[in-house]
This record gives sequence, C-alpha cells and structure tokens, in this order.
Amino acid sequence: MTEEIRLVIHGVESAEEIPGIDRIKKNTRIHCAPDLESLQRHLPEAEALLGWNFRATELREAWPLVDSLRWIQWGGAGVDAVLFPELVASDVLLTNVRGVFDRAMAEYTLALILAFGKELPETYAAQREHRWSYRWTELAAGRSVLVVGVGSIGREIARILKRMDFVVSGVGRSARDSDLDFGKIHAVSDLDRCLAEVDYVVLVTPLTPQTHGLFGAAQFSAMKPSARFINLGRGELVDEAALLEALKDNQIAGAGLDVFCTEPLPAESPFWDLNNVIVSPHMSGDYRGHKEAMADVFLENFERFRDGRELVNLIDKSLGFART
Repeated sequence: MTEEIRLVIHGVESAEEIPGIDRIKKNTRIHCAPDLESLQRHLPEAEALLGWNFRATELREAWPLVDSLRWIQWGGAGVDAVLFPELVASDVLLTNVRGVFDRAMAEYTLALILAFGKELPETYAAQREHRWSYRWTELAAGRSVLVVGVGSIGREIARILKRMDFVVSGVGRSARDSDLDFGKIHAVSDLDRCLAEVDYVVLVTPLTPQTHGLFGAAQFSAMKPSARFINLGRGELVDEAALLEALKDNQIAGAGLDVFCTEPLPAESPFWDLNNVIVSPHMSGDYRGHKEAMADVFLENFERFRDGRELVNLIDKSLGFART
C-alpha cells in the first residue's frame, strides 16, 4: 500500500479550487491553508506544499514551524516571494510553473509594441472625442528589441518577435554569440551600452537580490529618446521614481507597465495619468485556461514526488530561477 502523503495547499479555501485535484486524492491527506493562521496550524506535518497564490508572503512567517517539509510547488514563474534565507539554506526542493505563461507573455509583449508603434491609444482617444486623427505610424519590421532576461519567457518573446521581423537580442548573466533564439546575448555588465542602440526594451528577468533595482536613472538616460520600455517582470526591478522622471521629461518615449512595486497600483499613482504609459494589472501571463495549465504542472510533479522521481522546473535557490 502506498504511504499517505501530507499536502498543504496555501492560498485556497477548498482543494476543489485546484483543477484535477481528484487525481491525487487517493493516499493523500490534503489540508487547505487560505491564511497565515491555518498555514501555521497545518505546516508542521506537511511533506509537500502547493503555493497556489504566487503573491502570498505568509510562508516566511510560518517557516519556523516546518518539520517534515520536503518540496514546495510554487504557483508562479517568479519565486521571489519565497526566496527568503531560511528556505534557500534548507534542503526543501522548490519548483515553479515554468512554461505556463511563456506564450501569453510573448503575445502581450507583441501587443504592447504594436500598440505603441501603431499609436492605438491615441486612436482610441481620438475615437472617444469623435475626432478624425489621420497620421502616419511606425513600421514594425526592422525595429530593434532588447529582451532583458533570457529564460523561457524571454526566449518565447524572442521567437515570436523574430517571426515578425524584429531585430532581437538578449541580456543575460553571461554573453553568448550564437544563441539559437536570440542570436546575440549580451552580459548584464554591458546593459547600459546595449540600451543606447535599441527601439524597445523588454524586462522579464527574475527578481533576485542581484536584479533588484536593475533599472534606474542611469539606464533610462542611456536609452534613446524614441525608445519604449516594457516591464512584465516585477516592479521591484525598477526604480519607479527614476522611471517617472524619465517619462515626464521625455528621456524615453513611453512605457508599457504590467507590474509595480505596490499592487494593486494605488489610484493616486502618477502612472495612471501619463499619456505615454500603458498600465495593466499584472495580467500579461494570465489567460483563460492558465489555472488548468498550472495544475497540470503541479499534478505531474506530485506524481513524480510520490514515486521518488526527479521533479520538473526545479529552482536553483542560489540563483532564484530554474537553470535552462
């Protein structure tokens, strides 16, 4: 008889919120922990933890109660919410849902670039004013795009943009001259030099201690005045005050922002009212069916965990992301 596995699902009221959960109910003792109090109550006996809400931060406070935990499946591509020192130093395995959001975020990147180049916000504003605003717009083909972050999301962005005849390069931890998806990957130490040469900058690198505040006044000053900045990674990758100044002073032409340091974005934030900014509510990777895709990754990993096999999407906790 298969030994019962003790699983805690953090961030839900009921296990039925996880699509397909019936597949693993046999020989699994499941407790749901929607809040800190319930997490503290159930965590001591847990062998596995599913963090369904990637924004949840309660695990660090509850961590001293960990006793039998061996594996955490995190419900997001980014795992910055759980990369606290105690977890990093532990033997607990950490996996994410790498791959689930790649295509959606690539499509969203393309949509933002085309919205800027074809001036769709201006067209919509003119429509609301019943104003016939004829003008010429940019041709997308041949525009240069620098993708900062060359993991699975960045690679899918590169692939979809190259099909549209954009000139794409990447920035990663180390330089590569003949990458299959990017062609040229620049080392992050060359970031400022690369920024001066491109029309669009797309930020999708994971948030780690090394990338926190990666973009500040110096980086926005390095960009061309005609360039646009797109952030689909994390708000904390950017000095938002420096970005606001760059946008207001026309140091850069515009920004598409899906993530912010404070979410939801406060109603009084100046970003809402800037004509050269497109604001969206951290939705670039979400689509109808993404919850089912997330659950599929978890369920496959659960079966691997139960059988003692290697897990997929294993995070290198010293780096903060899965090795490619």
